[in-house]
Amino acid sequence: MESAENWKEDYSTRFDELRRNRVEMSRLKYGSAKKNFRSGNVKALDTMKLCVNKYIETGNTEYLCDAANYLMFEFMWPQHPDAHFRATDSSESAGVVGITEMEMAALREQDY
Repeated sequence: MESAENWKEDYSTRFDELRRNRVEMSRLKYGSAKKNFRSGNVKALDTMKLCVNKYIETGNTEYLCDAANYLMFEFMWPQHPDAHFRATDSSESAGVVGITEMEMAALREQDY
């Protein structure tokens, strides 16, 4: 079994840095995120979808940083009427598209 320390290879502090830089610049360009999103004047989830689509179109990962920031704003100032946080286990996972490393290992074990 792998060490718990290996999680660091699965996390990007650079991504966090780039996102933070964009939040700081956006405040100067568009004003307070709190005011924009808490008021509902800017729709966080709809804007996030625009960013993901722009990334798909262009391949520019800056749009992924922007998309993540819009998700963060939705988390901070939710516009969803039933927004809440409740930790869930894998039985309630939204799922993944594809097959994970652990699922592949389980399939290999079944074959033997």
